[in-house]
Amino acid sequence: MLDLGKIREELDELDAQFVQLLEQRMKLCADVARYKIETGKPVLDRQREEEKLKRAQKQAHGAFNEQCVRELFVQLMAMSRRFQYGMLVQQGKGGGHGFQMVDSLPADGCRVVYQGVEGAYSQAAMWQYFGENVESFHVEQWSDAMEEIANGNADYGVFPIENSTAGSVTDIYDLLAGFDNTIVAEQIIPIKHALLALPGTKIEQIKNVCSHPQGLLQTANYIKAHGWDTAEVPNTALAARKIVEDARMDQAAVASPYAAKVHGLSVLQEEINDKDVNATRFIVVSNKKIYQRQASKISICFVLPHETGSLYNALSNFIFNNLNMTKIESRPLGDRNWEYRFFVDFEGNLQDEAVQNALASVGSMAAELKILGNY
Repeated sequence: MLDLGKIREELDELDAQFVQLLEQRMKLCADVARYKIETGKPVLDRQREEEKLKRAQKQAHGAFNEQCVRELFVQLMAMSRRFQYGMLVQQGKGGGHGFQMVDSLPADGCRVVYQGVEGAYSQAAMWQYFGENVESFHVEQWSDAMEEIANGNADYGVFPIENSTAGSVTDIYDLLAGFDNTIVAEQIIPIKHALLALPGTKIEQIKNVCSHPQGLLQTANYIKAHGWDTAEVPNTALAARKIVEDARMDQAAVASPYAAKVHGLSVLQEEINDKDVNATRFIVVSNKKIYQRQASKISICFVLPHETGSLYNALSNFIFNNLNMTKIESRPLGDRNWEYRFFVDFEGNLQDEAVQNALASVGSMAAELKILGNY
């Protein structure tokens, strides 16, 4: 019978040799990095890496061992690149990110754009971040708002990007990838739907309720308990405006208390959400590539080669650099079937060496990489 204890002893001896060989290899990688720093050669040499992988595979016996050897050397070379990028960053040659650090966002006399009509939750988020006296204007579409920022007609724009119950606003991700604008801040506001009606209306008079589909969904139990009919409109602020325009005492809107304030409506019932926990994360966007000194979250997007393991290898750079990834989304590329652009949020500041190392490493693997903002 095989002796498991003896087999494990032999494995331990081999593993110790692996460690010694790995340390010798990393010393040589340091020499390679010094040479590349002196000569300005790029860290990544795809042709040499592929040749080395093929050569290593040929030295193995059997298809399974060949695959194991390939995976092992893919990781060894990835570790080597990360180590070399780290040395480059320490030497101040890690590559610029094109962003300027500021102590605070320039806000005096700024002009802010948001999508929707007055009373929208985007306006509420804008007020919370910039104050109610900020100069602002609204547009019909999110793309219109992005255009206004890009053209300099607005200094900042406020966009919803994620709701705690409904999930991500995917259209905003597409716009962030398509425009050369930058996320500079975020604002989270609780979504506390209220029942709004014309002044003097009693709740017993209500027969029909209108709102955005999500507003109706998030208050479905409350509406069902009263037996009201429902009607969908493009957003909650428009629902409030509809109550004013229709001037019907038997109609109410599910919208925010901000909308009641803007449109002169009465709040018949506050906080009618089915769930107590409901919040939306808004981002503040600028056409300037700036970030605040205390910024602690970074958003990026990238496109990877359509190859086995490309996403795994890219994300492993965050683990290697001890960076906490907080979100990942994917969006299809419009001109390529079954290929995707990935959006990642992770904790860090663009001044951090670990962040610069991770960005350099991901950038070397990606067909495209864009820093969406540090905020």
